[in-house]
Parts: sequence; C-alpha cells; structure tokens
Amino acid sequence: MHAWLCENPTGVDAVAWKELPTPQPAAGEVLIAIKAASLNFPDLLVVQGKYQVKPTPPFVPGSEFAGVVEAVGDGVRHVKPGDPVAAFAGTGGFATHACVKAEVVMPLPRGFAFDDAAAFVLTYGTSHHALVDRAALKAGETLLVLGAAGGVGTAAVQIGKAVGARVIAAASSDEKCALCREIGADETINYASANLRDELKRLTGSKGVDVVYDPVGGDLAEPVFRTIAWRGRYLVIGFAQGGIPNLPLNLPLLKGASLVGVFWGEFARREPQANARMLAELAQWYARGLVKPVIDQRLPMTALPEAFARMGTRKVRGKLVLVND
Repeated sequence: MHAWLCENPTGVDAVAWKELPTPQPAAGEVLIAIKAASLNFPDLLVVQGKYQVKPTPPFVPGSEFAGVVEAVGDGVRHVKPGDPVAAFAGTGGFATHACVKAEVVMPLPRGFAFDDAAAFVLTYGTSHHALVDRAALKAGETLLVLGAAGGVGTAAVQIGKAVGARVIAAASSDEKCALCREIGADETINYASANLRDELKRLTGSKGVDVVYDPVGGDLAEPVFRTIAWRGRYLVIGFAQGGIPNLPLNLPLLKGASLVGVFWGEFARREPQANARMLAELAQWYARGLVKPVIDQRLPMTALPEAFARMGTRKVRGKLVLVND
C-alpha cells in the first residue's frame, strides 16, 4: 500500500507519500481499500500539530474516507469483504488502504457514490447532531449558518431546509453566497462587504435568528449573538477564523439564550447507538435527494499538498475529495 505519512507534525511539508506494508485486520477491525477520502479543516490542523486531538507520530492523516472492505477480523458481523463502506476514523484516510475499528465503519446503501460518501460522515454528522439533537431546530424557525459555503456549512444549510427552517446563509464572497442559494438557502449575506448585524436585523424584522450555526468563531461571534432571538440557541462548532471569541456572558442572560457546544466526535464515542441511528437517517435523506455533499474538486490521492494549499486559501466551496484510481 501507499500512504501520506506524517512523522513529525510541523506542517504540510512534513507529510510524505511512502510505500508501507499493507496491514491485516485484528479482531474487531476492518481492512478497507480506499476509493476516496475528503479533506477537512481538522486534517490540516493535525499535520500542523494544532488540533485538540494529537495522534502519536508517525501517522497517516485523513479522518474521513470511503471504499470497499477487503478483509475483516474476528468478531466483525455488520460488514464483509466486498461491501462498500464509509469510515470516520480520525486518521488513515490519505492512503490506498486503511485498517480501522469496525465501530467506525458505516455500510453504504446501494447508489451511494464513493466520493459523496467520503465527504459525508463528518460534515453531515456534525450538522445533524448540532441542529437536530443539540438545538432542536423546528420547522418555521430561522437558522443562520456562518461559513455557509464550507463543508459543514453546506451540510447545515441542507439539513436546515430538510427540517423546514428558514435558512440565512452567511459567507465571505458573492460567489459563495450564490452557491448557498443553489443548495436551498432562503437568504444570503456576504459578510465581507455587508454589515452582518445590520443585515440580520433587516432580514428578521429585528426579531433575530432562532439558531446560529457557527464554525467560524473570531470577530463574527459577538455581533451575531447580539442579534439572536429570545430563547435563541448559539451552536459553537469550531473556529475556522482562528480566534476563539470572548463573549460577554450578559448577552445570553438578556436574551434567555443558550450557548451550546457541539463535539460530534465525542457524541459518536459516548453515544454510538444514537449516532448510528442519526447516520441511518442521513443516509435515507441522501437517497431521497434531501442532502448531497458539495464537492469543490476531485484530485488524485497523490495531490494532497495541492489540496492542502487550496484549503489554505479559504476558497474551497464544500469539500475537497482525493481519489484512488
């Protein structure tokens, strides 16, 4: 097998394409021939040594991938050789093969494309857990999605519409706003050229938004929280802008609002049965055409440095996918 190996997480330049022995699955493990893997923002942080979870070097980055089962270890019952699957394993995806624990492997229903499956589990799992489980978003409520043209952002827009919410998508360019309208957003705001707080007041008649989905953080958080509706829910997804906001705690008090942390990976670990039910529902939504990953580019697996460089420009719309021929 071949894989991108990170022996010292000091940055993208520390990752090299190498030939490695193909592993064999131990008890409770599955060997997957990888067809496609997607690039997520945490994958960049991992090779820079900046992510909250730090794998022990050397490791193969790539948290999310899809392919075909080649072999299973003792005790594995829900998949067999030849089955198409997706996996969210934290590491191992940027390679031709990966050996992972069986519990992180999701059988794919018929018709689920590998490139879509590789871009599905993390983004849609995060967004469904956030909006449906943590925020209890209801039909008729107003949802604001920040960073709406990114991977989790596009998933949040689609899930918000599937639930029946009015979706306001906020992004950093007119091109990204146009993409958000294409996938169902009711309104868009370019926060690079417009005053975000003023636009939210205008679009909601000064009522504010019921739910905020924020994977961006930084200096957007406080002005957005100041426009949240009574009993609003502010979902803390991540900090793609880099800065962690310091919110004045009088703001949730005055609005009767909730500040809600979202950590899908920990939810999946602690509540695996609930997570499995959620992913099964999302697979059904995919089959019905309610959700579908937005793919920015498909690149060869050997083009990982190019993919990292594109992600660093913040021009990615949806997900970057790397494929093995």
